[in-house]
Amino acid sequence: MSSENTADATATTHSFQAEVRQVLDIVIHSLYKDRDIFIRELVSNASDALEKLRHIQLTEKDVHQADAPREITLTTDDTAGTLTIRDTGVGMTREELVENIGTIAHSGTKAFLQAIKEKGGGNENLIGQFGVGFFSVFMVAGHVTLHTRSWRPGGESLCWESDGSGTYTLRAAHAPEDRGTRITIRLKPEHKEYATADRVKNVLVRYSKYVPAPLSLNGEKLNTQQALWLKGKADISVDEYKEFYKFQCHAWDEPLDWLHFNADAPLLINALLYIPGSNVEKNGFSRQEPAVALHCRKVLIEEAPKGLFPEWLRFLKGVVDSADIPLNISRETMQDSALVQKLNQVLAKRFIKHLEELARRDSAKYESFWREYSRNLKEGIVTDAVHRDALAPLLRYESSATDAGKLTTLSEYVDRMKPGQKEIYYLAGPGRDSIESGPYLEAFKARSIEVLYLTDATDDFVMSHLGSYKEKPLTAADQADLDLGEADGTTGGGALSEKRLKGLCEWIKSELGPKNLDAVEAGKRLVNSPAVALNADKFMTATMRRMMQAMGGNGGADATPRIKLEINPRHGLIHKLDALRDGDPAFAKLIAAQILDNALLSAGLLDNPRGMTARIYEILEGAAGRAAANGKREEG
Repeated sequence: MSSENTADATATTHSFQAEVRQVLDIVIHSLYKDRDIFIRELVSNASDALEKLRHIQLTEKDVHQADAPREITLTTDDTAGTLTIRDTGVGMTREELVENIGTIAHSGTKAFLQAIKEKGGGNENLIGQFGVGFFSVFMVAGHVTLHTRSWRPGGESLCWESDGSGTYTLRAAHAPEDRGTRITIRLKPEHKEYATADRVKNVLVRYSKYVPAPLSLNGEKLNTQQALWLKGKADISVDEYKEFYKFQCHAWDEPLDWLHFNADAPLLINALLYIPGSNVEKNGFSRQEPAVALHCRKVLIEEAPKGLFPEWLRFLKGVVDSADIPLNISRETMQDSALVQKLNQVLAKRFIKHLEELARRDSAKYESFWREYSRNLKEGIVTDAVHRDALAPLLRYESSATDAGKLTTLSEYVDRMKPGQKEIYYLAGPGRDSIESGPYLEAFKARSIEVLYLTDATDDFVMSHLGSYKEKPLTAADQADLDLGEADGTTGGGALSEKRLKGLCEWIKSELGPKNLDAVEAGKRLVNSPAVALNADKFMTATMRRMMQAMGGNGGADATPRIKLEINPRHGLIHKLDALRDGDPAFAKLIAAQILDNALLSAGLLDNPRGMTARIYEILEGAAGRAAANGKREEG
């Protein structure tokens, strides 16, 4: 480093080290896309200086201007084209000024340049990690003048000046300075917008509204709202929580609930997360975008960072503050940060725990949450293998053991399982009435086996991805090959003989024989219904099939279900069908076809019901003719 005297006897002009000139070139010309960042950097540095002074005053009795308030003030002058930033913090001695700004040796210039070389010159995530954020000012500055005075008694007032071109001048200030640092930025002509109050205010409100020290612009205090997430929960009223929600989240509604927590391992985290009162996605609006702001020591990192939470938690709003994250972890992007990925895991786990606690202490409020956000939790089970098992206890369904409108959990179902029952059974349908009026439930009711009612279009996918709960397989009650044992209370007399049953099943299969009718068999599950169509493919439920068909194209052909028709050998209609196939096989075939279509219709597996109407009329006509013939015989 070389120096030479100037007209001012105390002034010396210094050339920046070669490495520093490289840093300046990178910062000024290629590091940042958003030039607003320089204000955040300087305000953050000022806030740090005030915080250092606060700690010093706890141990040092002799501090220059000890009674001066700790504050940050900004002043704009659009006529002169300047912006001034002033803090009353620790200030700097001559040695500290040279070390921290002149050579930046303390800040890790060489390490910064090596990181740029390894990660690419366009990488924006590096500057704060090496303490060279001050030099972002030269993105907009034609000239910078910095006055500073250390907190130490007897310190000197200093002036540092540079245009960022390769040299800086250091001299004693012409007039004594107050404690702290004052930076006057003469803006380049193309960046004089930063000399206007409105432009600077917008930047400060966006990035620095929660800095701990008073922050003012042209005499107007800007940070009137406290960083509520850093206060103790006992010191915050319910009204303050709600007011902060509306302020921070730009919300008009009341929050349904909130989570305020702090942690010091594995990361230092302070968070205040809100569940909005209503789910806009549920109401038909577009997909929500992330809305939890990430801060570092009250300074905004990013307003809506992606990757901070799993995608299924996109409805959350609020603030996460972590002092472990470098201030600049994402000046413009942060998705690749290992720290953010770790934050993601910690925050998701803690929020799931909060929902568990909410369900225990206030079941009514949790059910309100479930009504609004159940789709998000189900999406988590389908898409998030890491948290799938933790989300399962949060599921809620109606069941055959609950009254209409009452919900139960998987854990409660398991507690009520019959001795020897090894599976959790469920039925999917458009609603409770539809499920209960179908043939599938009667076998379970007759045996006092509980069945969950899945009435949401996504529930089949949830169950297929979850697979089991507490080592109990989740099984669709409309699947074939379920062995439920015998049941009492059957309709009709005894069962057909084994020989007649076998012949009847073979006859139905040969007479009807659609390609997807895999088998016709007698079964034990039915009580009051004559037949039921069972899904032979457990991986292709009726709901999944309908969704595949709705995707359009020729996908419906690939979704054709494999059907097993199970008949009730004790039902009167089956007895009559067996007798009729010997005496009037044509009419018996009509009856058999109608039984199959009725079963398919109940199962939601009948693609084209139009043929049923003509057949029903034909059956009615045949039945009426037989009744009339019987009547004539009786008259005769």
